[in-house]
Amino acid sequence: MPISSRSPGTSCSPGTPRRRLRSGLALALVLGASSASAQPARRPAQPPAAPAQPPAGQAGAPAPQPGAAPAQPGAATAAPAQPGAAQPGAAQPGAATALPAQPGAAQPGAAQPGATPVQPGAAPVGGSDVEALEPPAPAREPLMPPADTAAPAAPQPARPAASEGPSAAAEGTERKATQGEIGARPSEVYAEDWWSHARPTFEFHGYYRLRWELFNSFALGRVDPRNAALWPQPADNSYDSAHAVNLCDPSESTSGGSRDFHWCKSDTQAGANMRFRLNPELHISDNLRILSQVDLLDNVVLGSTPEGYTNRPSARGGYEVARRGGYSPLGVFSSTQWAPSAGVNAPKDSISVKRIWGEYMTPVGLLRFGRMPNHWGLGMVANSGDGHDSDYQSTVDRLMFVTGIKKYDIYFAGAWDWANEGATSASLQELEGQPYDLAQSDDVDQYVFVAVRRKNPELQKLELARGNAVMNGGVYFAYRKQTLANDETVDTGNPDLSASLGQTADNVASGYVHRGAEMVIPDVWFQLLYKKFRFELEAAMIYGSLDLRGQNEADYANYLSSEDTGWGVRQFGIATQAELTEMEGRLRIHFGFGYATGDDDVPSLKPAGDGFMDPQNSTDRTYSTFRFHPDYRVDQILFRNILSRVQGAYYFRPGVDWDFARDKNGQRAGLGAAVIWSRASEFVQAPGNARDLGIELNGQLYFQSKDGTLNDDPDKMGGFYTAVQYGVLFPLGGLGQLAGEKAIQPIDLETAQTVRWYLGILF
Repeated sequence: MPISSRSPGTSCSPGTPRRRLRSGLALALVLGASSASAQPARRPAQPPAAPAQPPAGQAGAPAPQPGAAPAQPGAATAAPAQPGAAQPGAAQPGAATALPAQPGAAQPGAAQPGATPVQPGAAPVGGSDVEALEPPAPAREPLMPPADTAAPAAPQPARPAASEGPSAAAEGTERKATQGEIGARPSEVYAEDWWSHARPTFEFHGYYRLRWELFNSFALGRVDPRNAALWPQPADNSYDSAHAVNLCDPSESTSGGSRDFHWCKSDTQAGANMRFRLNPELHISDNLRILSQVDLLDNVVLGSTPEGYTNRPSARGGYEVARRGGYSPLGVFSSTQWAPSAGVNAPKDSISVKRIWGEYMTPVGLLRFGRMPNHWGLGMVANSGDGHDSDYQSTVDRLMFVTGIKKYDIYFAGAWDWANEGATSASLQELEGQPYDLAQSDDVDQYVFVAVRRKNPELQKLELARGNAVMNGGVYFAYRKQTLANDETVDTGNPDLSASLGQTADNVASGYVHRGAEMVIPDVWFQLLYKKFRFELEAAMIYGSLDLRGQNEADYANYLSSEDTGWGVRQFGIATQAELTEMEGRLRIHFGFGYATGDDDVPSLKPAGDGFMDPQNSTDRTYSTFRFHPDYRVDQILFRNILSRVQGAYYFRPGVDWDFARDKNGQRAGLGAAVIWSRASEFVQAPGNARDLGIELNGQLYFQSKDGTLNDDPDKMGGFYTAVQYGVLFPLGGLGQLAGEKAIQPIDLETAQTVRWYLGILF
């Protein structure tokens, strides 16, 4: 919803005749209307102009209206004014001179007796003097090809949200913030001049969402300790004698002044959360803008900040709950919700500024700088997380320049990332001034090069409409390095030497170790589009080494092999998506596959979460468990929640989505279903030492309303959207017990289920 702010136009010089002024005002408004219609989309699409009328006397010509003025021989046919045509006030050859309005004359738009009927699509005459005197905006390159070259449009293969993987196929392509993709549109890379006409506008996009979720038996019936479980048992569930909550079903009578209780049993967890995301865009001119992303009440659990609930730092470390106020001494008396405040009643504040970056488009390319989204390919490694159901993001502090060969739709980009700057001079005792980096050798520097071929979206639609295949693809290459490091924490034994806020340079230097880390990350993306078929592939590798895994120098040496010192990183992952669209885009059949290498020396698929790297159970000193980005979603239970992401496993995912009701204005209702078969890449990493992890069934029913003028792109979601989703996971042997565990306490694996209800407003 653009909010425009324009400066007044040029003023008339003294002595200009009133009649010529009014004639100029009328013509300027016509020119202004035509030039405004030439502006690129960010506004609702205008209805098409009426077809040209055949000459009088021919078949199909409209009959003359009674009293209408006959056409004069040689009269020129009216045509829309083009940008750069005559300026306001200039007389046109053959054009009738506009007469000033006389007192009592009919107002514009009123039908006059004997007047020639106004043709559909003709520009209205009227408006204020300021609007009429404003110079027309220069025309920009149209995003759509000329009408005389367009072929009949063919349905575009529906592309799922890149930030959510194949599970988002049924939800269309929602409106997102700028993801940071390179070459998505040539008009967002190149400018016609080094400076364009300043037209400050302020735009808001984003969404508001509320999600209700129910988890049942996510612990799968396993009896692991909560701090070592894939999914910890609910706090109110008594699953063995060592973890019993004996406070349920009290007896009505007392014995010796106390009641009798029974074990509490509950394997269900439920709750709701919400987020209001704003993506403000300040467009200073056609080629200069500032973009940002701000979250309000970011994934706040409903009911989690009640009146009277506060925390304070504890002398034992961490936080402790402070004494409640007099009006709500117990939680049951809370009558309102307080605003979240980091470290007081929530882990983060009510407002969180996630990103701010600037973009300057020049005739030779795009300069982008600041804290910005990072997205590449399918989002398997770098994922901007801008989907309406996203929870994780790839955000980088980056300086990047994009250029290329526009004629061939080839783009190149180079970037310098500040991945981790190490200790700085920032202190809680000095909140103003400019903090600086304390050292250079502890920086994690990353350098990125991108080469991609991406067809212009509008020309791509033409090629598909003509039955031609379109291929896009490229390579994303990153190199990162760190020499020294201070990763001391409260758990490493020397917290006073950690790189904490306000720490002295001497203490930071005393905590250094020689990390010696060096990695290269090549990532290849390929896309094939043909008629109604889409196939995409992304494959990435992480290849590198590091001297130490922690803060102990002894970790470098290998006592079994003096030549095999240090630690290696060898990880590989691949994801594919195939989709066929039928029934004018209403039916979508898709198949997804993903593979992440495992590590036969690591005892678990999921990290322990204790802040240390996974232990190696053999003499092998190579880490090879590849992990997808957590926002690349393929299911509802196993990878999304229990394992938190695809890691050390592979899956097969066939699915189908069908819009059983769909209108041209964007309103639709449909349902979808998918089956996910997951297996461990290395069976020793699975809890049950078997490859088969489980089979999961997912289904959903969704509805999207029409969003009127708030959505300027019919291919993007907007307005009200809701979906009810259900998932059930049937665990297999890989999630079961080892033989020794069965002998101690045998269990029966339980089926996990989830129900989700999404309510959102997208704009």
